[in-house]
Amino acid sequence: MAIPRGADVLEEFIMEFSPELMNTLLKDHTTSRPETQVNIFWGTDDYMTLGPGYQYHDPILPNLITGDRGHVIMPRVLKAREAQEERIREMAEVFTPSWVCNLQNNQIDEMWFGRKDVFNHTTDDRTWQATMEDIRFPRGKTWKDYVQDIRMEITCGEAPYMTSRYDTTTGEEIPVKERIGILDRKLRVVSENTEKSGEWLKWAQKAYMSIYGYEWQGDNLLIARENLLMTFVDSYREKYGRDPLLKSLQYIAYIISWNFWQMDGLKGVVPETCGVRASDTPDLFGHIETVSCPGCKNNDLKRHNGTYCIIRNWKTKEKLRYIDLFSH
Repeated sequence: MAIPRGADVLEEFIMEFSPELMNTLLKDHTTSRPETQVNIFWGTDDYMTLGPGYQYHDPILPNLITGDRGHVIMPRVLKAREAQEERIREMAEVFTPSWVCNLQNNQIDEMWFGRKDVFNHTTDDRTWQATMEDIRFPRGKTWKDYVQDIRMEITCGEAPYMTSRYDTTTGEEIPVKERIGILDRKLRVVSENTEKSGEWLKWAQKAYMSIYGYEWQGDNLLIARENLLMTFVDSYREKYGRDPLLKSLQYIAYIISWNFWQMDGLKGVVPETCGVRASDTPDLFGHIETVSCPGCKNNDLKRHNGTYCIIRNWKTKEKLRYIDLFSH
């Protein structure tokens, strides 16, 4: 699987390599049913001038982002400045430089390990140098604990806190050994503590099962999913000097499609699915009234009438609503 270098992962490339892989990256598990697939949707008006299929609520389909439309979706760093500013105004899209992600991820690891500069040390305010020696673990904790430690990136955008394939300010590729994302660190630990490819794959899968993220806009979510998938390829190639098998890629893509999903983070539902509904019971004269969403009206997370998002617990293999993770 020859990976295109740089920030933009071309959907055309993924589609030619494996249509099934592309379909998995586009799947929405909350709204899909066993007999049919439903894809994530655009969730933005940025593409509506391209015509039918590109409206806000339209699903993102492979034919809309490949071929002549192969550059429709691209990372923020490659978009025109006008488009970037429009995202900030309309969707409050926040841009986080890679060096900020690194500093914050370092703080998380400092708390987990009980010491500073575990994976890298900053050489000035905006650069870093990776540590060369294998990662040492504190008493009472093992590398397996770190790999399986649950982490989430809320409103994840292109998932810069999870994986740093490219510098978010320049678009330049970051070498695998210098990457600073949460997933990058987990895969580094896997590579340092496993030898046979089967064992590496087992613990890489556990690393992916331990990370979660959600995003409103479908194009950003697809980029995040692609970045996470390509990080798997990069790390496997760094370890073994060859590409992983397609079946391994497909399973990682399946995990990603569950763990990174499209959601309104304030409501816990698929974006824009709350609305006016018919009342459950007629009035004294048999008339059915319409009522607004009680969750939106009362700011009650548990009472929205939209479609609540479903996620997967990989240890118990159960599917549950995201909002059920919160205490009552």
